[in-house]
Amino acid sequence: MGLSRYKLGELIEQCDERNSHGLLSVDDVRGISTNKKFIETKANMNGVSVNSYKIVGTNQFAYVADTSRRGDKIAIAYKKSEGAILVSSIYTVFTIKKNNLLLSDFLFIYFNRPEFDRYSRFNSWGSARETFSWDDMCDMDIDLPPLAIQQKYVNVYNAMVANQKAYERGLEDLKLTCDAYIEDLRRKMPCEKIGKYIQEYSQKNELGLIATSVRGIATSKEFIATKANMNGVSVDSYKKVEPNMIAFISDTSRRADKLSLAINESQETYLVSPIATVMQTDEKKLLPNYLNLFFCRKEFDRYARFHSWGSARENFSFEDMQNVRIPVPPLPIQRSIVDIYTVYKQRRYINEKLKAQIKSICPILIKGSIEEGRNTKEA
Repeated sequence: MGLSRYKLGELIEQCDERNSHGLLSVDDVRGISTNKKFIETKANMNGVSVNSYKIVGTNQFAYVADTSRRGDKIAIAYKKSEGAILVSSIYTVFTIKKNNLLLSDFLFIYFNRPEFDRYSRFNSWGSARETFSWDDMCDMDIDLPPLAIQQKYVNVYNAMVANQKAYERGLEDLKLTCDAYIEDLRRKMPCEKIGKYIQEYSQKNELGLIATSVRGIATSKEFIATKANMNGVSVDSYKKVEPNMIAFISDTSRRADKLSLAINESQETYLVSPIATVMQTDEKKLLPNYLNLFFCRKEFDRYARFHSWGSARENFSFEDMQNVRIPVPPLPIQRSIVDIYTVYKQRRYINEKLKAQIKSICPILIKGSIEEGRNTKEA
């Protein structure tokens, strides 16, 4: 038996189980990302009843029909783990009804490809909002190899995911080690205001750097390519960020309770908006990477948000920054902590590359399974 073509609607069916008995709570509500994962909801759930929310059980899928403003991707996810979660009542939940023809894992690999994103976006319809409806989903043609071949390629995918997860667990252990080191310092040493160790740096772009040197500052604590349209914009008034300097945006409004801050770990000089604050440390007493390690903690984001002031916009100024207190141990201890954190960041980068590789192999796995199914039929 080789390839068989079906309408996807022949193989899947909707699930509409509601949380009407209140067995699940607000803590069980999840959103769906275009990265094909269930995520913590970003909605404000204060006072919201979740009795009408849909339940997503093991081996079920959920997706958001609205494909507008999602970067040409569809938000869809597969719940493989045990237990149940809740999703918004406007989401579509479905499961496979012909398990003798299609594996849930195989269908997720099928969805986890840019080809499916393009298909769903192209076949979305609407005026104010374009949607990829349930009927559109069911009308999609899908070529399926036999279950044994599907399972073979699913095993390859699952093995890669298992390896990545094992690497990720080791990554978190390293992060815990770093956090434990910091907490131990906080208990054993008095915390000092950092004001005497930092200095504001306000050098403008007298070097004649061009717009390609301009960077944005993300709440993820990194410099990013600017999202601003720089066509025809003079960057003469932009501030320089030399290597090992830190820059932040004082406005903390509408940033999900996080401060936009980053350290320049490159050997290049960056430019940032004139509204940004740039600072440097006295490296004979306080290493910039050690200071940045504290800035990357959730506790600092909460501190900065709490100590922001203003009416229309709340700001965490350089003066507020000077009042931040941290333990300042001797430089050798600072370096040892920085070394651990540097290894953590390097491994985190490798982990992200592993996840990207897993996603990029999905089209190859589907193509390989189809070709093997076709060859099986010819044989």
